[in-house]
Amino acid sequence: MTNHKAGFVSIIGNPNVGKSTLMNALVGEKLSIITPKAQTTRHRIRGIISDDEFQIVFSDTPGVLKSHYKLHEAMMDFVNESLEDADIVLYLVELHETPENHSFIDLIRDIKTPVLLVINKADLAKDEELITAEKLWKEAVPAAQIIMISALQGLNLGKLMQTIIDLLPESPPFFPKEEMTDRPLRFFVAETIREKIFMHYRKEIPYSTTVVVESYKEEDSIDRIRALIFVERETQKAILLGHKGESIRKIGIEARQEIEEFLNKQVYLELTVKVSKDWRNNPAMLKRYGYM
Repeated sequence: MTNHKAGFVSIIGNPNVGKSTLMNALVGEKLSIITPKAQTTRHRIRGIISDDEFQIVFSDTPGVLKSHYKLHEAMMDFVNESLEDADIVLYLVELHETPENHSFIDLIRDIKTPVLLVINKADLAKDEELITAEKLWKEAVPAAQIIMISALQGLNLGKLMQTIIDLLPESPPFFPKEEMTDRPLRFFVAETIREKIFMHYRKEIPYSTTVVVESYKEEDSIDRIRALIFVERETQKAILLGHKGESIRKIGIEARQEIEEFLNKQVYLELTVKVSKDWRNNPAMLKRYGYM
């Protein structure tokens, strides 16, 4: 295809800086779950935009963090993989963050791939704050092009998209034009359930939990889904279930409603909570749950 452009764009940054919000806004569909808690994203999730003249393959990645579990190591592997095949790196920072708080700053400074340093929440700042932030990051990453945006409000997203398109290499598309992601439907069902757990539980419960879709049966009028929720300890299972199962029932209702809206179809969702002791440090379990 003559003059067609295509490339991979890796979105990276510290935990909880709005990477998922940005990718969802750029793609125009909720592909990555969003919660107020840090480290919500655990996988590399691709969002694909295709046009007659270009294709952009975004990668939403886990936040850059220090590894305390084997799970964290696996999450950082997803970040590194996305950087290895990236044609463009989109490095997202919050308005009042400083380079000293970014453990990946040396890598970004030395990387040969084109870097767009994107400062989020620009809508909340005064002009002098924007000038100060731009100067600070330009000194830290001289080769990067800096763009001020608001992922939530859509500020300057058109400018960001055009900048990405201009930087894309000439290439045929990597995915069929109608595809919006490379992840299967089961993945998004599991992520939706996990999002509701993040929204309703505090402390260690969300971080000790993972979700696996055990069965998915499509019928003409309804999809029947059975999902397993794994936690690390019996005490966590009891908290997740709640008194007489009330808590897990609420999670199930909210997840089912969102899945039905996504599918535009009725869904029967069955949730079962099981204990998988210390799964975050068990390579065999991490592989089984799709992290390796």
